Amino acid sequence: MGGAFRLESHKGEIVTNQSLKGRPAAVFFGFTYCPEVCPTALIDLSGLLQELGADGDKITPVFITVDPERDTRPVLAEYMQAFDPRIIALTGSLADVDTAAKAFKVFYRKVPDDLGGYTMDHSAAVYLMDREGRFAGSLDKHEPKEAKLRKLRALIGNSSPT
Repeated sequence: MGGAFRLESHKGEIVTNQSLKGRPAAVFFGFTYCPEVCPTALIDLSGLLQELGADGDKITPVFITVDPERDTRPVLAEYMQAFDPRIIALTGSLADVDTAAKAFKVFYRKVPDDLGGYTMDHSAAVYLMDREGRFAGSLDKHEPKEAKLRKLRALIGNSSPT
């Protein structure tokens, strides 16, 4: 879990798996047109970062789009205004996003809708990565807030959060 990727942030910076090393990370894959799961996950992550106080600055929270056709850098920049400013949103070419998704073993696919458009079906966990970029556990949307906070504190403390 985890591996080489290279994407562009909503602020225009290049972010790679190597640039994330040195700090624990919380990585979520989603898309801006998502009606419920993605904004809920990002609101939840924002709340957890707030709850952690100063320790929230010790984690790099990352949102990687699975819909780069619509989620361009400007779209992500506007979307991210609704969430904690520490969360970095990433996009890139279809091939670059696919590389990142495969590195994290994330499932995603485009699903046509009845109106001629589409939505995205995708994995919905938040992947916890340690300072070395190794998988250290995950946050599930059904877990109680206290369980998520325990995992994040353990991640920051460099012990296993699972």
